[in-house]
Amino acid sequence: MNRMNGQNELLGRVAVVTGAGRNIGRAIALALADGGAAVVVNGRSDRAQVDTVVREIEGRGGKALGYMADVADVDGVDAMIKAAGVRFGRIDYLINNAALRRADPVEVLTPTRWREVIAVTLDGQFYCVAACLPYLKASGTAAIVNIGGLSAYTGSKGRAHVVAAKAGLTGLTRALAIDLAEHHVTVNLVSPGLIARPADGRPEPSHHTAHPTLTGERGKPEDIAGMVRFLCGPQARYITGQTIHVNGGAFFG
Repeated sequence: MNRMNGQNELLGRVAVVTGAGRNIGRAIALALADGGAAVVVNGRSDRAQVDTVVREIEGRGGKALGYMADVADVDGVDAMIKAAGVRFGRIDYLINNAALRRADPVEVLTPTRWREVIAVTLDGQFYCVAACLPYLKASGTAAIVNIGGLSAYTGSKGRAHVVAAKAGLTGLTRALAIDLAEHHVTVNLVSPGLIARPADGRPEPSHHTAHPTLTGERGKPEDIAGMVRFLCGPQARYITGQTIHVNGGAFFG
């Protein structure tokens, strides 16, 4: 296992990671498990991916629960968090990673497509917070980490719905940080930059080529996961309400 500073700094804690079947979500789930946390691995449609991540965590000596739920469905979210509570008895970290990253030129963007993106990327994060709140308040060292995106700050052609939803997360993060500070819950947003994409045949978003990194390299999902793990750990308790850009210098926040 990859233990940060050789320690199980998250040992005995429980994390819920949405959209954890692939890419950044998968890397976050593995990183938190490597820190000692039990992890609820959430997915929406691909059960095989979720089961694979669960097996990876268990194969590394960790504990995990796979759960299929659409974060845009309030009842589904409530059922997932109830199952997590029954299985592990507590929830200390909520990582809101689930999102829809679609491309629809504004001329043809329909209300239905608009709502689908907002429902998952913004509404769903609130639903997860609301469902987890009793556990997070009881933790004493809880953390919420929302996963944003570069386009919220740079814009992106054909992605008005995505940009609006991701930008909304900044406001949600700051508001929650204020509301939950008295309960010792930190709330931060991690904004990934240009992360290496899987070879899935989808076109590259326009803002990726318009904002090259200073390093000349793409980031890895593990770069985002490392920051999330830090924000959940004991050394980050004085950090809250912040947007942290992990982008190789592609954008200065």
